[in-house]
Amino acid sequence: MAGVDWSDSTIEVGGTKLHLKRGGRGHPVLVLHHETGTLDDLPFYDALATQYDVLVPHHPGYSRSPRPDWMRSTRDIAIVYRGLLNKLGLSRPALVGLGFGGWIAAEMATMAPGDLSHLVLAGAMGIKPPQGDILDQAITGYVDYVRAGFHDQAAFDRLYGAEPSVDQLEMWDICREMSFRIAWKPYMYSQTLPHLLGAVAAPALVVWGEDDRVVPPSAGRRYVEVLPSARLEIVPSCGHCVEMEQPETLARLVSNFIGRG
Repeated sequence: MAGVDWSDSTIEVGGTKLHLKRGGRGHPVLVLHHETGTLDDLPFYDALATQYDVLVPHHPGYSRSPRPDWMRSTRDIAIVYRGLLNKLGLSRPALVGLGFGGWIAAEMATMAPGDLSHLVLAGAMGIKPPQGDILDQAITGYVDYVRAGFHDQAAFDRLYGAEPSVDQLEMWDICREMSFRIAWKPYMYSQTLPHLLGAVAAPALVVWGEDDRVVPPSAGRRYVEVLPSARLEIVPSCGHCVEMEQPETLARLVSNFIGRG
């Protein structure tokens, strides 16, 4: 998008190296990507960066950040990101968590409940769905798993191609292996997180695609129940990957919610 200047850097936090994409100006917004990694460029990131200082770190062991051999839990990533915020001197940022990134964002929110301005969870993992189950990567092919995140398969094709490249398949494999290291038992949720979210002071927006086949919508309703100040927005004709399938819609929901911070 015209007018947005992005920078890429590597930052070391507590001995862990993170690839960081940053662009825009304004209130800081930390965007945390899915367990399938992230593409370098997405219209959703550009749309947010027209209004905010947007930071998109690649999770340790995902996409362009190397794997720390010691890491064994999602909460480990949340602690590393807490260190990142401190190292960058960011005060009261907003968190936008997408899928697996939503779980990380929720964990971060429980660690220092009063120091976030806003919390946005889009199709967030991290809570056991009261009805249904989170789609299991172990029994789903690479391409089929990512395709399951889209209501409109043409949106997948535009981003990844009808036949994703060998490099992309390899990246999904690396991401999947990291997920199994840190989120296998129980699979993609925490038994303690629902009990800790009651202390979160930041207002929360929970967004779910109407046709989410990866994380059942009952998980979204559960997040709204346990967070003290939260509301649910359902995006019609949309799957799990709201930011890729309907980027303008999600960017508008986020900006209307955060305002100027």
